[in-house]
Amino acid sequence: MAGIRVTKVDWQRSRNGAAHHTQEYPCPELVVRRGQSFSLTLELSRAPDCEETFIFMVETGPRASEALHTKAVFQTSELELGEGWTAAKEAQMENTLTVSLASPPNAVIGRYLLSIRLSSHRKHSNRRLGEFVLLFNPWCAEDDVFLASEEERQEYVLNDSGIIFRGVEKHIRAQGWNYGQFEEDILNICLSILDRSPGHQNNPATDVSCRHDPIYVTRVISAMVNSNNDRGVVQGQWQGKYDGGTSPLHWRGSVAILQKWLKGRYKPVKYGQCWVFAGVMCTVLRCLGIATRVVSNFNSAHDTDQNLSVDKYVDSFGRTLEDLTEDSMWNFHVWNESWFARQDLGPSYNGWQVLDATPQEESEGVFRCGPASVTAIREGDVHLAHDGPFVFAEVNADYITWLWHEDESRERVYSNTKKIGRCISTKAVGSDSRVDITDLYKYPEGSRKERQVYSKAVKRLFSVKASGRRTWIRRAGGRCLWHDDLLEPATKPSITGKFKLLEPPMLGHDLRLALCLANLTSRVQQVRVSLSGATILYTRKPVAEILHESHAVRLGRQEEKRIPITISYSKYKEDLTEDKKILLAAMCLVTKGEKLLVEKDITLEDFITIKRAHPGASGEGLSPV
Repeated sequence: MAGIRVTKVDWQRSRNGAAHHTQEYPCPELVVRRGQSFSLTLELSRAPDCEETFIFMVETGPRASEALHTKAVFQTSELELGEGWTAAKEAQMENTLTVSLASPPNAVIGRYLLSIRLSSHRKHSNRRLGEFVLLFNPWCAEDDVFLASEEERQEYVLNDSGIIFRGVEKHIRAQGWNYGQFEEDILNICLSILDRSPGHQNNPATDVSCRHDPIYVTRVISAMVNSNNDRGVVQGQWQGKYDGGTSPLHWRGSVAILQKWLKGRYKPVKYGQCWVFAGVMCTVLRCLGIATRVVSNFNSAHDTDQNLSVDKYVDSFGRTLEDLTEDSMWNFHVWNESWFARQDLGPSYNGWQVLDATPQEESEGVFRCGPASVTAIREGDVHLAHDGPFVFAEVNADYITWLWHEDESRERVYSNTKKIGRCISTKAVGSDSRVDITDLYKYPEGSRKERQVYSKAVKRLFSVKASGRRTWIRRAGGRCLWHDDLLEPATKPSITGKFKLLEPPMLGHDLRLALCLANLTSRVQQVRVSLSGATILYTRKPVAEILHESHAVRLGRQEEKRIPITISYSKYKEDLTEDKKILLAAMCLVTKGEKLLVEKDITLEDFITIKRAHPGASGEGLSPV
């Protein structure tokens, strides 16, 4: 009898695509998810007999091996048995055989080569059947990325568009973003991102073998979406100058960025800022099968020295002293959350994990951040992997203001220390509305539980030794830091102050507002007010000063007064960046030596003129963009 061989393969793309929720991928090869069976039909040169065996082999990556779990050899049986790859006969009709193949739920993800060996009466026939792509599987209960809610899987895995929130705490704006994970070439590009990583370039076989683990994969993607340590996807730029590239504000989706990276032979695409990095990473991780969403944090801390406070140094006009201030508070910052189990930490920390591709600080020598368990952040378990202290500070650092004197001494100034981590937001499941998820990251601001968690986080990171009024704080394995009266609040002054807009802040118009001061006592108070204003980037980095004036104010008993402020359009128009943001500050010195700093971030509105088109209409109106 002649040897048997495979003459044709039907990958059953339609059937498998529907079962694996992969029918939207436009790839020529089959795309399936791990931990779930898929079917293919083999057309044979003749009908097989009972003594003939069908042995399958799957391989992924270079130098694939069974020891690294990047290669598996298995033969057909009547049932799907075993913990590894399996093959089971589904149906046989004359010279066609339908088999069901299944990967384990912890299989390495990526592009596989499938081969078959047919053995018959000491005769062997080998054939490469073709390639397929294996992805993570949020529909499989045994997969680390399993997500129980079908509604959430539709949103966080399959939805190819979304909303990213930007702006300031009291004026949050929604921007549409096209994730486009099912667009042409995007899956291939996402796999290329993994292959272009330094880990893969240095040791490709070992790198591929680690791709079963969502912790490993997301950490690689976090580093590769920015270009700081590698030829990653996006180059950051925060100086307001975008020559030779595209302004971050002009991107409306990830597809154009990823395709440009590929066509440019992996040259970083210019330029991105936090929401661009987050949008691109969301595309990549959804494409690979990990449930992912974009999260915006308003008044987001950048704590460079990991002391869980943002230390801002100002002069007598409340202007930030850039040379002294290493920490910062951004108007907003955008990152990602992905849903998976933390086998390294234990089930208490399963669920949403923070990932941040914006290159802010190095993590184990590479610009990346996460995954950090959101639960660990809320509970103050900042010692757990990865990058807990940095993420905790972003949402819950204390905001400390220091007045720097000419003799190089400093003095704590009363200001709102609880302004960090407001209105943490993400797009709602199934709609474009905003959902506030601040309570997932921390207990109510200023509550006893929140303060307990903050103290717990500090103790996790530091050993504290008091020495007089100076508190030395030693970070494990790090240098000594110190803060005078760090844990003691500044004396609350006997006046209050706030800026109040007198009319909407419109681009192209003068800015009119007032500083409202109130005397909380029954005695007359003399207050020296030093006002400053500057155009800023969304990171709150000053660009140019547009206001600098002083006032002497007498406040009677329980009296309130307004200091009117006008900033003309001509004063700010030349130095306003695309962010359209202005920061005002008032340093208020009370007779008794008390000091109060009042700040306000303002975002100017764009307006367009709309003319009525129907006959008989007259006039025109202004409408915000």
